[in-house]
Amino acid sequence: MTRPTVSPFLEPGLHTKPRSLAILQLSRDNLLPIYLQEASGEHDGYAEGAVVNTRYGSFPHSTMLNVPWGSQIRASKVDTGSRGRKRKRGPKDDASRDDAEENQPETADNNATEAIGVKQAVADDSGFIHVLPPTPELWTQSLPHRTQVVYTPDYSYILHRIRARPGSTIIEAGAGSGSFTHASVRAVYNGYPSSAEDRKGKVFSFEYHEERYHKMKKELTDHNLDGLVHLTHRDVYNGGFLIDGKSPEADAIFLDLPKPWEALPHLSRRKPQHQAKEGEDSAAEWTSPLNPKRAVHICTFSPCIEQVTRTVSAMRRLGWVDIDMVEIANRKLHTIRDRVGLHYQTDRGVNVSPHDVEEALERLAEIEERVREQAARPRGAGEDGAEDADTVMKNGDEAAKKDDDKTSSAEQPPFQTPWVDGRLITKGEPEIKTHTSYLVFAVLPREWTEEDEAAAFAKYPCGKEKAVVGSIDKQTRKKERREQLQKIGDRKARRKERAEKIAEAVE
Repeated sequence: MTRPTVSPFLEPGLHTKPRSLAILQLSRDNLLPIYLQEASGEHDGYAEGAVVNTRYGSFPHSTMLNVPWGSQIRASKVDTGSRGRKRKRGPKDDASRDDAEENQPETADNNATEAIGVKQAVADDSGFIHVLPPTPELWTQSLPHRTQVVYTPDYSYILHRIRARPGSTIIEAGAGSGSFTHASVRAVYNGYPSSAEDRKGKVFSFEYHEERYHKMKKELTDHNLDGLVHLTHRDVYNGGFLIDGKSPEADAIFLDLPKPWEALPHLSRRKPQHQAKEGEDSAAEWTSPLNPKRAVHICTFSPCIEQVTRTVSAMRRLGWVDIDMVEIANRKLHTIRDRVGLHYQTDRGVNVSPHDVEEALERLAEIEERVREQAARPRGAGEDGAEDADTVMKNGDEAAKKDDDKTSSAEQPPFQTPWVDGRLITKGEPEIKTHTSYLVFAVLPREWTEEDEAAAFAKYPCGKEKAVVGSIDKQTRKKERREQLQKIGDRKARRKERAEKIAEAVE
């Protein structure tokens, strides 16, 4: 199977493609990820090929291929074929089937399978769905949860604070379900590397749990992100963040770990003093996974405040600065059309309300008129005092006829399309989502060496400035000020002398 050269998360194209990931939107918050397949014959008993069954109907993959992203797909009437005629087999059925297979030539079954064609799907009126291109936001809502995921409000703010941009290198510890991984890849993507030496934006992800590691590895391969994400199965508390003994030179770090303070010593410019042996240089035979030419930004994701306390203490000991903690409280706002009025058809059991006072008064006058008419009607009572059935039927028909005449003669509201009719309002979610995690941010400045100081001094020399406050002493500044005042006095004297000469010439 040949996959597209570029991941659909980065460049999905204009139309859906076979063997590519698509997100089916069943409702506002109900999303389903699938891999579209070409129809090559009967699949799982369906003559139309691969079929997605939902509460809104059945949708063959053939109806979702080669259509623009965002298209509305109608349900189809599928032919289940042998799938709809299956029954439980007994021992006699199994024995007779085995005898038939022994007597039948081996090629007969293969020829029969090849003879089965693909049936054209027929549209049904049971419902519809929308087919959407895969994005990190949609993938977060539809991915199979293996751990607690980092949702869109959190990772969008995290990527902004750690300054992830095209060409950056990010270290992620605790890949989990891959929500943050897909979002960070899109943030740093600036092309696929053509060789091992070609430095492009990349994510170095680490996962301790072996089963989650293999599932995540398969997902990255299916999404064609394995060239942009380097996934490693490792315990970063003890193993650190080096890749084959080499530094990934990370610009940003995201730690989604139970104990981030135990991983922080591996994210230093120099080997921490408590790890260095007695008499050994802290920088000897130790490689830092950080970019030596830039300041590094970090974010830790911790659900408990006790974790935050220990993390901040470790950051301060290791030289991190600008330490800050943030909690994201997300609340969605839904924009809808509020259709108010007595002429609107609402759901059964929902009480309608008038649009304004005039409509309410008209409704009250109509009710009072019906009450007066009902009181003025003669009552045909039987022996038990109840109304005669014929009289009730007659009065009911007359009232219905009168209402129909009034409705037809009354002025009907002008017709408007449903998506334009009504007042546009915004409502918040009825339930506010609870706490997810605390985000701790910090910055580790770059290490300034003597070589860096010499290069900066050569580019921006100090001590040779002219007329700059601070480069000369106080006495010299006073002397310069006297000279300036003297020059000003000389100009005034020359101006006065020139004026006197002009006056003499005029006389």
